[in-house]
Amino acid sequence: MITRLEFLLALAREQHFGRAADACGVTQPTLSAGLKQLEAELGVLLVQRGSRFQRLTPEGEKVLGWARRIVGDTRAMRQDVEAMRKGLSGHLTIAAIPTALPMVPELTTPFRARHPNVSFTILSRTSAEALALVDNLDADAALTYLDNEPLGKVATVPLYRERYRLLTNPDAPLGDRESVTWAEVGDVPLCLLTPDMQNRRIINALLKAAGCVATPTLESNSMIVLFAHVRTGRWSSVMPAKLAATLGLPENIRSIPIREPEAAHTIGLVVAERDTTTPLCAALVAEARTLAARLDDED
Repeated sequence: MITRLEFLLALAREQHFGRAADACGVTQPTLSAGLKQLEAELGVLLVQRGSRFQRLTPEGEKVLGWARRIVGDTRAMRQDVEAMRKGLSGHLTIAAIPTALPMVPELTTPFRARHPNVSFTILSRTSAEALALVDNLDADAALTYLDNEPLGKVATVPLYRERYRLLTNPDAPLGDRESVTWAEVGDVPLCLLTPDMQNRRIINALLKAAGCVATPTLESNSMIVLFAHVRTGRWSSVMPAKLAATLGLPENIRSIPIREPEAAHTIGLVVAERDTTTPLCAALVAEARTLAARLDDED
């Protein structure tokens, strides 16, 4: 039953029989047969099929919710038993929005010092994608915005407040200022994240409130790409203060606070809210709370 429920989770995620089979490490006929067995056991049609996958039926969507809970509880049980035998070990997958990626080592490095038998996969995703991965059990946790868009049924640990800076050359327009307004930033050619990123939507809203429209000269879904352009001294961008500080600024770049209004959004750790939490997730939440206290002291 658990294996067949995992097949359903993979199909819901991939929306394609072949990709779902690859994700589960089985052949497509094996996955299809497993799903048909699950339908026979439950007595309902779960998947609307044609020549290819079309969608889950309403009954399939209902079973998908149960599958997430059952598979999540099963994984928690297995980890709990394993931890009793040989201590905390295993693998954690964390999805993070691009602006939070430089903060990930602040969480993973002390965690692994406490639990050396744990390994990590870090995924760069949009906020919506990161939450979807957590919801579908494809990521154990996410680092994302907590106060700007709906999160769903999750538990959160606020870590820090994201405040914004204009990164620009000292000789560029506004480059000699101690602070700037969002209206002034709107007159500067910028390189920004792509519109599917929540950080970009935040910047668009702040500029719109100041009577401006974001018209970037370069867009990317990677903060590293943006930062590499800014480091040349020939490009400007709006970036979170902690991100700029973590990446390190060369002498030819200034980080100028943006005022009027002073904008900030909370970044935090998100995990699925379940009756049973895996030992790995529980330890990660504890580490996040320790990090949050340290960051609060620094502020």
